This record gives sequence, C-alpha cells and structure tokens, in this order.
Amino acid sequence: MSAVTKAVETEPGNPVEPALHRVAVLALPGVPPFELGIPSRVLGSALDEEGRPLYEVTVCTADGGPVLSDAGFTVQPAAGAEALAAADTVIVPPTHAMPELAHGGPLPPAVTAAVARIRPGTRLVSICTGSYVLAAAGLLDGRPATTHWNLAPEFRRAYPRVAVDEDVLFVDDGDVLTSAGVAAGVDLCLHLIRRDHGTTVANRAARMCVVPPWRDGGQAQYIDRPVPTPTVATTTATRAWALERLGEPLTLAELAGHARMSLRTFTRRFRDEVGTTPVQWLTAQRLDLARQLLESSDLPVDLVAHRAGFGSANSLRQHMRTAFGVSPIGYRRTFRPHGHEAAPASAPTAGPA
Repeated sequence: MSAVTKAVETEPGNPVEPALHRVAVLALPGVPPFELGIPSRVLGSALDEEGRPLYEVTVCTADGGPVLSDAGFTVQPAAGAEALAAADTVIVPPTHAMPELAHGGPLPPAVTAAVARIRPGTRLVSICTGSYVLAAAGLLDGRPATTHWNLAPEFRRAYPRVAVDEDVLFVDDGDVLTSAGVAAGVDLCLHLIRRDHGTTVANRAARMCVVPPWRDGGQAQYIDRPVPTPTVATTTATRAWALERLGEPLTLAELAGHARMSLRTFTRRFRDEVGTTPVQWLTAQRLDLARQLLESSDLPVDLVAHRAGFGSANSLRQHMRTAFGVSPIGYRRTFRPHGHEAAPASAPTAGPA
C-alpha cells in the first residue's frame, strides 16, 4: 500500500475509503502564480483506479490573509497556518518579495511562526527559490538541495551549510525534496505521485496535464541549445526509434547510425537537446518501462528485465537499487500489495546499452 494512503476501518471487515494525503501550499508575498498553481494542478490530477482524488491540496498563507502575487493580483488563500499543522506534505513555492533571504537574512516573524507549526515528520517540498525559505528556517542544513541554476552561487554563499547541486531538476532527500526553477516543479510533483502511487498513476496525471511523464531528477537544468535550428539534424527521430526497441541491446553506435551522425556529433547533439548522455537517457527510459511492468503485470522479474532491455534480473536489480534504493520485488510489493510474484521463467539474454 502506498506510504501516503492508509486504509482505515470503522469495524472489522468494514473498510472505508483511503484517507486523502493532505498537502498544504504556503503562499508567501510575491509568489509567482505559475509555481503556486503547480501542486494543485499536478497533484490534483492524480486519481486512483476509480477516479477518486489521491491528494487534498490547500493553499494557505502564514496568517490566513490574502497576499499579493508578483503578477500584481491578490491571492486569497483557503486557510492559514493551521493547514500547515494538519498537512502530510508542505510545499513552498518561490517568493520574490523577501530579498533579505538572498543574503541569509531571517524569515519574517509571521512566516517563522507558521513554519514552526509544521509537525515533525511532515514531508517538506520547495519549488524553485522556495528553497530559500526552507534554508532560512534551518530545514536544509546538512542536506543536499537544489534551486534555480542562475541563483545557485548566491544560494551557496547565503546558506553554506546546504549542499547545493544546480545541475539537476530536483533532489529527493527522503522527507525533504527541492526542485529547480519554474517548470521543474512539475517534474517534482510528478515524482511525488510516482513515489507515492507508482508510475501508472503518475503517467495518467501527466497526460491530464499534457506534460512529459518523465524527466529524471538528475537531468540537467540548463540546456544550451534545447531547440536546434531548422537546418541542423536532430536526435528526435532516433529517440522515438529507440523507445520502440528498449528490449533490444542497443549500442551507442547503432543510435548514432540511425541518426546518420558520427558518434561524437550524435553524443554532443543529444546532450544539447536532452541535457543528458544517450546511455543515461536510455537507462532512464528502461527503468521507467520496468517500473510500469512491475506495477501492471505479474511477469517474473527476469522477464521484466529482458523486456526492459536490462538482460538479467541481477542487472535490473542493481540499476533499481542505484536509482531508487529498492529491489524489483520490493518495488512491486509497494505498488501492488495484494499481488504476488510470479514463478521464475527463463528469458533470452540481452545486454543493456
């Protein structure tokens, strides 16, 4: 069963609907409307198999009063700091009205008092420069975190006790998660859904939001040339071709050959367009396919590994432990608690790219 959805019973044998995971979004003065709306839009699109919502998202402010967004209109919250005290997850979008935080200054007293109401064990999430708020409250001390790539040097100077990584889309440090700038908040919210409820639910939410279902947290924030000029060949067709052949032992030479480029040109152009190497991208796509198969089928692990292009159950196990800290069987038990592991079956061997 998901870590955030717990079945409760009023009487033995009389289960009621799972409790919604409560999310409080703390709107601070100067909040950008786009980032403020990400949690409600993305998490609000996460539904169970019966179409019921999995999250209850509440926008709140430190004192329950309205705040002025950086777009010039007022945000009227649904609640005050009491929502923070009741939340299972607290999300802090950025603010453009607290310049003192850029120099390591203190939070306003009202915000400090509101943050103090968050219960121990509550999952904390920041989007973009919302990380400044968590850092100013001392909640990122000694932890890895990220923020907008353009502000990373400033953040590092202001909060030297935080291990800043500006080269990733988001950082998942268990009960504290931080995202890079702006749209990376979408990636982080999809990651929360995926972590809580699995790939199938996250992909369905992504489709509802018309966004890519998967950008790995380790993908680069800043891509120098994301859209090539019309006269330059791209790797788009080759990526689509590879996605149809994830179970095959694709090599870098085969990918470059399909794109009709030299290895060096293909690798450089791929990184320019995607922000990661071809092999890293291919591994991420294979892991995503493996997770979908583990969630949606009773295929034995060695067959899942073969279909996802890892070749052997041991290879898949190593990749999943490295990427997610869990074995294939452990992952399946998390997201299919009432299923069972099928009997082992032999499968042809195919090595990963």
